[in-house]
Amino acid sequence: MTAAAEFGFGTQIRKSPYFEATVRWGAKAFSVYNHMYIPRDFGDPEQNFWNLVHDAILCDVAVERQVEITGPDAAAFVQMLTPRNLSKMAVGQCKYILITNAAGGLINDPILLRLGENHFWISISDSDVLLWAQGVAINSGMDVTIGEPDVSPLQLQGPKSGMIMQALFGQEIMDLRYYWHREVELDGIPLIVSRTGWSSELGYELYLRDGSRGDELWEKIMAAGVPLGLQPGHTSSIRRIEGGMLSYHADADMQTNPFELCMDRLVDLSMDADFIGKAALQRIREAGVSRKQVGLLIGGAPLRGPNTTFWTVRKDGAAIGKVTSAVYSPRLQQNIALAMVSADCDCLGTELQVDIPEGQEVAVIVEKPFYDPRKMIAAA
Repeated sequence: MTAAAEFGFGTQIRKSPYFEATVRWGAKAFSVYNHMYIPRDFGDPEQNFWNLVHDAILCDVAVERQVEITGPDAAAFVQMLTPRNLSKMAVGQCKYILITNAAGGLINDPILLRLGENHFWISISDSDVLLWAQGVAINSGMDVTIGEPDVSPLQLQGPKSGMIMQALFGQEIMDLRYYWHREVELDGIPLIVSRTGWSSELGYELYLRDGSRGDELWEKIMAAGVPLGLQPGHTSSIRRIEGGMLSYHADADMQTNPFELCMDRLVDLSMDADFIGKAALQRIREAGVSRKQVGLLIGGAPLRGPNTTFWTVRKDGAAIGKVTSAVYSPRLQQNIALAMVSADCDCLGTELQVDIPEGQEVAVIVEKPFYDPRKMIAAA
């Protein structure tokens, strides 16, 4: 009997502790994120979206690697990495932060977890923050230890995720507040559980602290969740664009600053603490920005999938920016997009044109997030 060929591109791309489980449960395609495989296809992406917004999905997001910072100066060092004021961050709390370089550009937009007075995890999106932090530490004069622990997150997201968590951990898990975390065990499997996620839905992240038990953890969650409607899934481009959530490398990069993204609330230039990029961000704020991120509705037939290139945005024929993320929302029955455009063209209701692969389509600037645009954005 001939053995089945093993899937993979070589040992330089790492597999998560859940890789084999996701293949068993129907993962059909993967991409690479933080030098690891991430499942991107469990079938129809529209069905994955409906599973997320009506029931719940379980996603392998072990690619969200943790940069662990410990030592006597850990809190001061983490503050040096971000323009967000962390002076009131409590042990057990999570915060969405930006990490900026000396020019004020974004290196990453991770979730920060504080596990102890001098113990932090930076749960990163797709960039080499571990190398950045280790490089910054060399000449910082601070007493810190920086590494990547054996930690691999799963995301359990959707309106039924709370019911599934209660089935797994009991009623007490329902006391966990938005953007807080706690240490728990599931049949001896060590975890940190947080009420966070990349879906704009009710959700939890389960940070596995022993990679050898990944397959076991996946199966336990699915066993508890399937009777409640849980499906295996992948992070939904449809839902995250509806929610106006960033995808690093698409909507932001090292040439993008927080003010262009209207993320002023995550920048505290008045705090006493210094941070990398503070002087540059002061200059940018005083001078004003030349471009802004906006939401667009794009006309024409439903897009067949997310954009794979940056589409040119025009006003009266002149190029004024680019679409960074676009998708068709079956709930809104609209093509929706995030775009970076000239700041003098960012007014709501402005009519523009977008060069999509099939030709040029009319677009209009609208409020974001697209779904329930008057809902308050969480300030966690």
